[in-house]
Amino acid sequence: MCGKFAENRNLERLKNLFPIDKAACDLTPNLDIAPGRELLAIIRQGGKNRLDKFHWGLIPFWAGTASIGKNLINARAETIAEKPSFREAFKYRRCLIPADGFYEWQGSKNRKQPLFIVQPNRKPFAFAGLWETRHSGHRSPPRCQSCAIITTRASQSFSAIHHRMPVILKPQVYHQWLDTKNQDLVELAALLQNQIITEWVSFPVPQPKGASQDLDPSRPTAVGRPQQMTFDWPKPDEPQQKR
Repeated sequence: MCGKFAENRNLERLKNLFPIDKAACDLTPNLDIAPGRELLAIIRQGGKNRLDKFHWGLIPFWAGTASIGKNLINARAETIAEKPSFREAFKYRRCLIPADGFYEWQGSKNRKQPLFIVQPNRKPFAFAGLWETRHSGHRSPPRCQSCAIITTRASQSFSAIHHRMPVILKPQVYHQWLDTKNQDLVELAALLQNQIITEWVSFPVPQPKGASQDLDPSRPTAVGRPQQMTFDWPKPDEPQQKR
């Protein structure tokens, strides 16, 4: 699963790492992006790649109410081409969601420790995502852009934390993923196998003090520093983890 992540949002750095032709929004950093909040995503429209803001929680164009989005923050790669909520977006409206790292929690139910998971070199990466635009007629807001992050089964090492993990694409397939002319479901499913296969590291971050405080990986942690954990991303032939 992917339930929270961080975006530093430095435009020059983003343009150096991702295929962005224009930015249609402000780029205030957000180190604790949660479902229901705004995130940045790259989409292709009119042959150009646009960086824009999206509501995290996919709201299908046919949805009668926007509240459906709170249950559609993630889309399973295994069933994405079949689910009514995702199949049209998978075929026609795919996006890249830049991130600097994401959060998972480890420990018992009453004492969960937040972990921040990053590449060893701290280089930003991109989640594979889907997006939609919903027009609500005379209701407010009249237009809402929303998205979901695609997840896959966890690798053996990551399954100690969670049985699902986000799909993080290799830079070599960014253009293919965004290409709206690419509508072959078999090819698109194959693209989701092009994940970054490397070791990722995690480190503990302070637990927020109350609902008004966000997670922040830049703050020194008050808890002891356990040995850094490493995770490999799942390989295509890796056996399914049973949970």
